[in-house]
Amino acid sequence: MGSFSIWHWLVVLMVVLLLFGSGKVSNLMGDFAKGIKAFKKNMADDTDASMEATAEKPAGNITGPGINTGATSNATSTHQS
Repeated sequence: MGSFSIWHWLVVLMVVLLLFGSGKVSNLMGDFAKGIKAFKKNMADDTDASMEATAEKPAGNITGPGINTGATSNATSTHQS
């Protein structure tokens, strides 16, 4: 079967243009190019300031396991036989 000829690609291009119209295809390619440019720009940045600016700080204090907070909890069973 091999590769497709130029006529195959022209038919595919015509079908795409008929389905989507030339305006939508050009807008889609423009948006794709903008996305690539933004990706390259963000990859060149050392730090991602946009993520740091929108990051939420924790609201409360969470203590780790084994740290006594002053409150006694009787979570373990004290069953005596």
